[in-house]
Amino acid sequence: MSARLLLIDDDTRLTGMVGDYLRQAGYLVTAAPTLAAARTLLAAKDHGFDGLILDLMLPDGDGLDLCRELRAQPRTRALPVLMLTARGEPMDRVVGLEIGADDYLPKPFEPRELLARVRAVLRRATNGPAEDEADVMRFGRLEIDLGARVARVDGRECELTGYQFQMLVVLAQHPGRVLSRDQIMDALKGHALEAFDRSIDVHISRIRAAIEDDPKNPRRILTVRGAGYVFAKKQDAEDA
Repeated sequence: MSARLLLIDDDTRLTGMVGDYLRQAGYLVTAAPTLAAARTLLAAKDHGFDGLILDLMLPDGDGLDLCRELRAQPRTRALPVLMLTARGEPMDRVVGLEIGADDYLPKPFEPRELLARVRAVLRRATNGPAEDEADVMRFGRLEIDLGARVARVDGRECELTGYQFQMLVVLAQHPGRVLSRDQIMDALKGHALEAFDRSIDVHISRIRAAIEDDPKNPRRILTVRGAGYVFAKKQDAEDA
């Protein structure tokens, strides 16, 4: 079945061109020119969207606000979001990733690159665990439920996007092993990092905020300076 995409952008020329391109690639595309229109579509009990392409600058507000709302609601928390931005500052993109966007693409862009990134975020969201993996991975007080695609600490569900959950799984599958940023991106089947791209660091920061007792002094995901990140084999005092 074709994936359904909600394209939220007030540039009718761009939405027409991009919408036609994505439809030719096999996607079902619905366009919304405002935040209000997007909220109405998403409020439907069974909206059926598999992913969002979200512009940051809209006539009735900032796309970042909608992204925050989606991540605050359980029913849309894992919905893949690809941001579009005409803003030139890398920090604007970092803010978007910090509040839960899965990827970003600065304008102007090539339709083929947009298509590649859409495919990547949808693939990361739908990739289930391998058949030979256990349903639940446990590390002290942390458990990673692969079937339900949620992480819990002391039974409390952690707020993670689909991309962040998959990144956590990649790290947890290699406890004690240092993974570079490139290795993490390769495992996620993502695009190559750009020189200024801090997306891995931002997502790790968000994961830590969700699963660590003290994100500033992490015990579960550790930084190895100049090398990457390592998922600790022993994380809680009772594991020592």
